[in-house]
Amino acid sequence: MSAVLPTPPVRVRLIGAPTDIGASMRGASMAPEALRVAGLAPALTRLGLDVSDGGNLQGPPNPEQPPRQGYRHLPECVQWNRAAYHEVSEALRTGEVPLLMGGDHSLAIGSISAVAAHCRAKGLDLRVIWLDAHADFNTCDITPSGNLHGMPLAVLCGHGPEVLRHLASASQEAHALQSHELRLIGVRSVDPLERQFVHAQGLDVFDMRHLDEHGMRKVMEQALMGVGERTHLHVSFDVDFLDPEIAPGVGTPVRGGPSYREAQLCMEMLADTGRLGSLDVVEINPARDVQNRTADIVVDLLESLFGKSTLMRPRP
Repeated sequence: MSAVLPTPPVRVRLIGAPTDIGASMRGASMAPEALRVAGLAPALTRLGLDVSDGGNLQGPPNPEQPPRQGYRHLPECVQWNRAAYHEVSEALRTGEVPLLMGGDHSLAIGSISAVAAHCRAKGLDLRVIWLDAHADFNTCDITPSGNLHGMPLAVLCGHGPEVLRHLASASQEAHALQSHELRLIGVRSVDPLERQFVHAQGLDVFDMRHLDEHGMRKVMEQALMGVGERTHLHVSFDVDFLDPEIAPGVGTPVRGGPSYREAQLCMEMLADTGRLGSLDVVEINPARDVQNRTADIVVDLLESLFGKSTLMRPRP
């Protein structure tokens, strides 16, 4: 009788991206260190994960300039996203789970572009769970601010500057994401023209009214419907998804978000799929926080996302 070999631990690579280049205010550049101070690496290690910290990506400083041709800091944003694309691609190539510690949410352009290219190469189905108070589906024609952290989903779905839509030089794809691969959860602040644009794209949006009416369990069941053995699950976690009462350290807080327990259930149900392959954690702003409280709660939630459970019964 042959011995059963132990399953090797999941390998997680932490990737710091200390930039607020796409944000409306400064401060998110300090977030990777806030997560380290909150003990992210040891917390995940205690769960039996093999965690390596790849340090921080390098990129240009924030020039704090007004928009040019509809975009603020586009050249700098391109450089940061190319760096994110390269590092996330390398982690996926070596079989690691990349955990991108932003930084602002514009970094998801590089991160998810890399994940989408990986899924195409491996023949995997991609499912992106976008946890956010905002739809992030603006274009330069819709918003005068030009802040790219309000545009990443639009860019990933093919609407935005070509230099960001085609981060992979070898890729001839028109865009990284198809609408059926995406689920938005927790949305509660959308510009009027942005709302019309989102409806026109046919995106699956589980806004806070839907969550209030049906509850987090039903929302997650709907959002995860169809996830199977050939699915790569990517979670893009903008921390303003959470209610600012529990997570005050964000740049664009919006009242009425998920509670602590709702957020825990969300993470636990994502973990239950066993398909988590990559994630972004973005938009923590330590300059607006209270004693690193927001980073602490994010670490707590990420433990649940990676398998820590409050359940007395075994996970499914």
